[in-house]
Amino acid sequence: MLEELQRRNYSEHTTRYYIRTVEDFARYFRCSPDRLGPRHIREYQTVLFQKRKLSPGSVAVRLAALRFFYHKTLRKSWSLSETPYPKKAHRLPTVLSPVEVTRLIQAAGSSFHRTLIMTLYATGARNAELTHLKVSDIDKQRMVVHIQGGKGRKDRDVMLSAKLLAELRSHWHRLRRKPRVWLFPGGKNHSDQQPIDTKTVWHACHHAARRAGLQKRVHPHTLRHCFATHLLEAGTDLRTIQLLLGHNDLKETTVYLHLSERHLSAAPSPLDSLPLNT
Repeated sequence: MLEELQRRNYSEHTTRYYIRTVEDFARYFRCSPDRLGPRHIREYQTVLFQKRKLSPGSVAVRLAALRFFYHKTLRKSWSLSETPYPKKAHRLPTVLSPVEVTRLIQAAGSSFHRTLIMTLYATGARNAELTHLKVSDIDKQRMVVHIQGGKGRKDRDVMLSAKLLAELRSHWHRLRRKPRVWLFPGGKNHSDQQPIDTKTVWHACHHAARRAGLQKRVHPHTLRHCFATHLLEAGTDLRTIQLLLGHNDLKETTVYLHLSERHLSAAPSPLDSLPLNT
């Protein structure tokens, strides 16, 4: 399966996740996965929903991993009618106001965490994209940030805020050992040859939200939603936001129309037009 994934040039993250899923599937039944079939997959799907309480999206990804194993690796048939993908609930993402983003940044637990949060908000980068930013990705001449190897292995450029550039310079001066490759090195004192883990970014956002007294659930992707929504409210067109986010389809970007205060207030409620007695 590993060789099949590598031949098809799947990302390192997807490869690890798919392998772990098949391993977990085999461990649950205590049996080699090539000896299991549709009946076991349906039972496993029920366990993921009812016992492990996973979301429909998480279950769908696990089913995709098993489908790859059976269909691509073992060359066995896969019936969607026997093992259907779960329907996803379409919920609007959480978005902070600019005032709340300010409170979040100012409540960061350390200067390093402050820089991480500011970079997420200023670039709209995904968590994994942020952790893999390189020093060479900061283009001061063109004032852009190069985001390489994003979702779908697509590269894109986003704007480099002057405030973010100043913050990154401060971050650089704070590091005892200047990194040669990674913008945010991991390890103690941030001196490793490997980048920080995505969990570090998650904890930075989570703890800052608690310190700021925000009642909303905040995670790294929340700041990506804030980036897009606040750009839309400032008048940036959807096509530009689509390119900055790296969305394949403009339909993915239109969700922010439902979140933008400017667009929500543009249409008055029909109740306001009724001649009611006060």
